[in-house]
Amino acid sequence: MQIEQVEKEITTIRLSQEEVVIINNALNEVCNGLDLNEFSTRIGASRANVEELLFQIGKIIDAMK
Repeated sequence: MQIEQVEKEITTIRLSQEEVVIINNALNEVCNGLDLNEFSTRIGASRANVEELLFQIGKIIDAMK
């Protein structure tokens, strides 16, 4: 991972394909493998937002192939 730019509201980073897959797998487990009570409190985001992020990262992985 290379950190390109850090600002108050947004950060730009470069990730390898392996790193993107790790993030994808972790998000998949959070969304589908764990039964979390108080999901948004524990994760810091709604399940819908995390599922959308997982979907977008899946698109990135597809584009990297």
